[in-house]
Formats: sequence, C-alpha cells, structure tokens
Amino acid sequence: MNSRKYFIIAFFAPTLFCLAQNNKPASLAAGKPADPPVAGTASSDSYVIGPSDVLTVTVWKELSLSGNLLVRPDGMISMSLLGDVQASGLTPLQLANQIAIRLKKYIQDPNVSVVLTQVNSKKIFLLGEVQRKGPVEMTSGMTVLQAIASAGGLTDFADAKKIYILRDEAGNHQKIPVRYKEALKGNSDLNLVLKSGDTIVVP
Repeated sequence: MNSRKYFIIAFFAPTLFCLAQNNKPASLAAGKPADPPVAGTASSDSYVIGPSDVLTVTVWKELSLSGNLLVRPDGMISMSLLGDVQASGLTPLQLANQIAIRLKKYIQDPNVSVVLTQVNSKKIFLLGEVQRKGPVEMTSGMTVLQAIASAGGLTDFADAKKIYILRDEAGNHQKIPVRYKEALKGNSDLNLVLKSGDTIVVP
C-alpha cells in the first residue's frame, strides 16, 4: 500500500513543480528581482507653473544640482551649471524634460524630477461681505460659487445683487457683474469660471 502511495507522489511531483515554476513572475523565473516601480517625475501633469511657486528639483546622484527653488517674478529658476531656466508656463513634467536636455552637456543620461511643493501663483481674492476675506488658493476650473463657498459664504449684510469680479487681463481692467442668485439656482452659464488674480467684491 505504501509503495503505491510513493509511486503516485513520484509520478505527479514533476508536474506540480513545473506548474509552480510557471506561476512565478517573469523576473523571478529569470533569476533576478523585479524592477522597483518608477516614481513619477511631476506632482501634476496638467498644472502650469507660475511665479512665486516653489519647486523641488531632484537630479539623481547630483546633490549639488538638487534642492528647493523659488520661481522668480520673471518666471525663471536658477540652477548650478545651467544658470537661469524658464519654469513659468510649463508643467512640472515639461520642466523636468527641459532640465534633463540641458544637463546632457554635463551629465550622461540625467534623471530629473520636478515636484511642486508650494502653490503661490494661482490665487484669487475675496473682499467685502464674506466670512473670510483675503486670498484663496485657486483650484482648476474654480467658479464664483466655489470661491465664495471656500471663503465661508456671504455674511448677513451682503448685497448679493451687486457682487462683481475685478479682472486685469493684458492691461485691461474689467468689472464683471455676477448674477449670484441665478447662479445659485443652478444656472451654470452664470456661475463664471475664475482666472488667476481675479478679485471677487461682495458689497
């Protein structure tokens, strides 16, 4: 009886071993560990860098070229070897690619990452009869209603019929009336999308 059991185990053992081998990851089957996941090179693929933003630039194995950098009012950052680099108007990923291209003169296959650490360039401002006056960090696609809500809403003394937006665009000063109550009722056409630098005034 025992000899029959040993025969069955001996017959199926090679098959089970082969199945176990086939279920291993390809990298382990080849006798090497799996590659670690590659870290992202940008905090956002869509965010456009602006003046006063703070960036963390990391060049792999090059500590002297890495660090936190402030985007100057002229849109530039300053780096060792490269001097001034245009950052404003680019996404973090685009900036990382530009830095890597310029570093190829000095470093073989530079690995560069750019991470947005402080958002200072995209702000709107609220004045007048809102719960919290002052600057508000602007999110993508932020509307008038969202901005007012982020400021805690209107006070009891607010005149909702006279709210307006002050906008300075290409040197032109605009005063844009806001039909707050109609927008609040769900009319999306009146819930205006804001631009960086807009000031919402609530009389």
